[in-house]
Amino acid sequence: MINPSEKPLSIEKAISSLVSALTRYADDHARPDHRDRALLVTFRQPLQPTELPEWLCRQTIYPRLFWMNRERDFSVAGIGIADTITLEGSGSNEASFRKFARSIAEKEPDARYFGGFRFNNEEEREPIWKEFSSFSFILPLVQLTFENGTFTLSCHLWLESDDELQTKIIAITNVLHRVVADTDCSAMKLPELLNISYNPDEKKWMEQCQKALLTFEAGNMEKIMLARQTSLEFSSSFSPLLFLLQYPYPQNAIYRFYFEPTENHAFFSFTPERLYRRDGKMLLTEALAGTCSKESINGDDHHASEVLLNSEKDIREHNFVKEMISQELSKICSTIDMDKEVKVLQLNRLAHLYTRCTAQLKPEFEHDSAVLQLLHPTPAVGGVPKAQAMQHIIDLEPFSRGWYAAPVGWVSRDAAEFSVAIRSALVKGRFAYLYSGAGLVKGSDPYSEWEEVDQKIGDILAITRQEA
Repeated sequence: MINPSEKPLSIEKAISSLVSALTRYADDHARPDHRDRALLVTFRQPLQPTELPEWLCRQTIYPRLFWMNRERDFSVAGIGIADTITLEGSGSNEASFRKFARSIAEKEPDARYFGGFRFNNEEEREPIWKEFSSFSFILPLVQLTFENGTFTLSCHLWLESDDELQTKIIAITNVLHRVVADTDCSAMKLPELLNISYNPDEKKWMEQCQKALLTFEAGNMEKIMLARQTSLEFSSSFSPLLFLLQYPYPQNAIYRFYFEPTENHAFFSFTPERLYRRDGKMLLTEALAGTCSKESINGDDHHASEVLLNSEKDIREHNFVKEMISQELSKICSTIDMDKEVKVLQLNRLAHLYTRCTAQLKPEFEHDSAVLQLLHPTPAVGGVPKAQAMQHIIDLEPFSRGWYAAPVGWVSRDAAEFSVAIRSALVKGRFAYLYSGAGLVKGSDPYSEWEEVDQKIGDILAITRQEA
């Protein structure tokens, strides 16, 4: 770790500071060295306060990514690739997670990689998901970070054993010279929205739900989450970052995830749901299931809490998730502490039942492969039993989920945080595909579930209405 200056600088001066530090490093290491393993050198310059999404929107180097945690005390905007961990091709989720964990184990302990997985690596991939691999995680070449109340601009020098130092430093310097310091995005607007369509449409949704309900009657399933794809057609291609910039409820307790591998082709999520946070052997996860729309009940936070906590259907759905998490974690954890009290997570338009769980991993399971295999998909986005639900989702849903409802976030060798990528969308060119779902249990009303799906994409649709 190299810190050129302790004084927070403007973006322009921070870029110059990093370029000078890279030049000095190249001069100090002019003689060739023989590395038997990869080397990571991070150059970090404290920065004056800066709006990360606005900074990111002005950059023209891809991929572009953004992450903000639910507490809003850690966020990253990144451009370019210093190093990447990617898997192409289909196969089981278990094999994908094992490959991922092996790759992370070989990396530097403090390097944070940002990215996501496919929901089901055995499903057929549609062309719109072509740029989104089985999993893809990136160590940004240049990143702007807000953490512990401070801002930094940094760059990562990643050297494989046979890389030439001068070549790598020239490449980073060239990228730094292309970084745009201006953060004014006010001229950027969404184009005209021409059309909205649904896949499945309302009639086929009802049929799809009835098929799922029949599996409950037969005793084969207890719960399944079915999703819908809502397609928005715009008059022209546009930057998907506009959805991130114009999110209408900035105080919502949600994760913000954005991944744009190529220009105007991005996946993003405004999700309230944590899959887990891992710090060494300590694990933090939660049950989040059961939804109430404040608009549909014409009520406030207090009213929404009362409705949820007195809803037999929502409590039953929530308990499925709690019980599954406890059962699964018992396989890999030595201690599990599930809060006894069910709480309500309040968002601007929705409220969710929420129960927090802390656990300690057994020594042999202190890696992300074991946790991912057990927790993904939660019953909130898959179903109970898990394997049968995954197959029913493939059979019933007329589209590929891609990265929707999958783990997205960041990982390092000793820590990780993943959210569940619900309330999400894929943008490609002039089309946006919005994804949301509803959890079905015995007694569910398909029409009510259709309305719930509408409510869950309301925040994203509100952005398009702002621009209309």
